[in-house]
Amino acid sequence: MRHRTSRAATAIVTLALIGGTVAVTPAAATGTTGSEGVWRVDGYGTVLSIADGRLREYQTSRAGCVLGDTARRTGPGTYTDSEGTVLTVRPGTLSLSGSPGHRELHRLAHLPEVCTRPLPNDPVTAFDVFWQSFEENYPFFAAKGIDWHAVRDTYRPRVHADTTRDELFALFTGMVKPLYDAHVAVIDGDRHFGQGRPGTVVPGPELDAKVQEFVERRDLGGRELRRFADGRIGYADLPGGQGYLRISGFAGYAGDERSYAVHLAELDKALNAVLTERRTHSLKGLVIDLRINGGGYDSLGLHIAERLTDTPYTAYRKRTQYTRPQPIAVRPAHGVPRYTGPIAVLTGGSTVSAGETFTQALIDRPGTTVRIGQPTQGVFSDTLTRTLPNGMEVWLPNELFLNRSGTTYDGTGIPPNVRTPVFTDEEFAKDRDSAFDAALALLRQSSSPVGT
Repeated sequence: MRHRTSRAATAIVTLALIGGTVAVTPAAATGTTGSEGVWRVDGYGTVLSIADGRLREYQTSRAGCVLGDTARRTGPGTYTDSEGTVLTVRPGTLSLSGSPGHRELHRLAHLPEVCTRPLPNDPVTAFDVFWQSFEENYPFFAAKGIDWHAVRDTYRPRVHADTTRDELFALFTGMVKPLYDAHVAVIDGDRHFGQGRPGTVVPGPELDAKVQEFVERRDLGGRELRRFADGRIGYADLPGGQGYLRISGFAGYAGDERSYAVHLAELDKALNAVLTERRTHSLKGLVIDLRINGGGYDSLGLHIAERLTDTPYTAYRKRTQYTRPQPIAVRPAHGVPRYTGPIAVLTGGSTVSAGETFTQALIDRPGTTVRIGQPTQGVFSDTLTRTLPNGMEVWLPNELFLNRSGTTYDGTGIPPNVRTPVFTDEEFAKDRDSAFDAALALLRQSSSPVGT
């Protein structure tokens, strides 16, 4: 039930998930009211038990049931977990701070029997929970040409009672490596396996610092960005009435602070300083640089999009394999200046996760919006944390972010309208920034009077 930035949300399964039927009972019949009781989260293979000020997550699949996170009550119907994620439970819905939309809840008469007894922690059971978690949750096997049943047939015979933890970790790694999915990870204590799409670089602090120095020296002519949100957001006015907004992530805006509300407040400080009344009226174009963006909270991206439109529109539709598409709206922000002029969005393979959902949220933005650079990484979903009976963890995506044609950009990433190199060795060696230069040229062209 964690959000992506803190290892993410819940998981998927059908109602027959745990080897038997579960009675769904109206609240009046159970004698419980409000948020207390036992709930099934539709499409996320999760059962929540709420009592005595505690919320307990049970991760369910046909392989069994594993106790997941716990959260403590911090307000009426609200619970906060150890990662700072706030879960708001209302009769029929669950929402997570920083994650747009909601999840549907159905009250159960009682905790499923299988969740009342622990699973064995032997290697074979760990394998079965691992494989089943992907089988029931991962939406992209067909698109990636992976026969997950054949993977099981290949690897399960190698697992036995004496399989070591090292061997099991290596085996799990081998199973998921062909997915090349930056939202898939295998974790065992300090050991962590994860990788991005071939030909791309998953962003980190060193790359971010290198690029920021390059941009300030080369693109901004030696001027430093005005920094906000613990350095994750930077802004500079450019010659010719253009603006440059660099966003390296949608989290980490307040040091180690985990509260989404604190990150949102820091973002508002940045937006209020950048998108002033005077600047929103005088800007002729805005470059939004997401080329090195490690992701974070999708809702922060939507919050920015609300400052970039005067007209409501749909950012994307979100669903699991078992739920209906849920429209996620962008509504114009009230009581603050909004910029509605031309925008050039710079993207590349190091534009990841919430950096991509923000890019997607601008595709149907009313007005001129052009994407320049390279395709994004190709991972959009909140990540599920699945705890294995032996204490290992696996992260995987389970949601699809649909565009207006009903398809996703998972795997391939969002393509640019104008393709240019992005921070290649040759670009650095020749002191070039082709994407930035193309963005300025296009913005100047779009702001020029007709006939000039």
